[in-house]
Amino acid sequence: MIERPPLPLRFLMKGALFRMLQAPGERTVYLTFDDGPIPEATPWVLSCLASFGVKGTFFMVGDNARRYPALVEAVREAGHAIGNHTMHHLQGLHTPFPVYMDDVEEAMRYLPDTSASRLFRPPHGLMRPSQRRCMLARGRVVLYDVLTRDYSRRVDAAHVIRTVKRYTRPGSIIVFHDSLRSIEKLRTALPASLTWLQEQGYAFGTL
Repeated sequence: MIERPPLPLRFLMKGALFRMLQAPGERTVYLTFDDGPIPEATPWVLSCLASFGVKGTFFMVGDNARRYPALVEAVREAGHAIGNHTMHHLQGLHTPFPVYMDDVEEAMRYLPDTSASRLFRPPHGLMRPSQRRCMLARGRVVLYDVLTRDYSRRVDAAHVIRTVKRYTRPGSIIVFHDSLRSIEKLRTALPASLTWLQEQGYAFGTL
């Protein structure tokens, strides 16, 4: 009910991207990283991805991008895609429409005007129908096919790895976090997951 989005969430977030379509025989997955960039996590994630020759998509919180513009540029220069995760990590269901949309717009001031202007992931995976319709009119609303829960204090690195192995399939959009809550688990779980995915014959794409 958490690691893979349930049908009610798919219904509520109609039009959002949960999984990428694949051609027959294609085995591509899409790694995404939420909540950064921060100096305690993002540089290590970039180094790990580079060591495997893998690209991903970073959904950045605008306030972090404001504080650490050099990290935004490092992600961009490394060839990763960048998306908008609101300015202050707002939960759409608890935020009035104009406040939410203003927060999304503010984040764009600190993100590269490339993929970030077209890719949006709502914090906590939910927002009001009016917010969803507005964001869909602008570009892609991206959710997930596999949520690793690396942010949760209730799971360890081994659990994150098991989640990747159990639920990943061709076209999966997989969520990790370059955040303080996740980084210690990622130091073990991310390289182990990348090793397993490559052993299974998966390629890696950006959104």
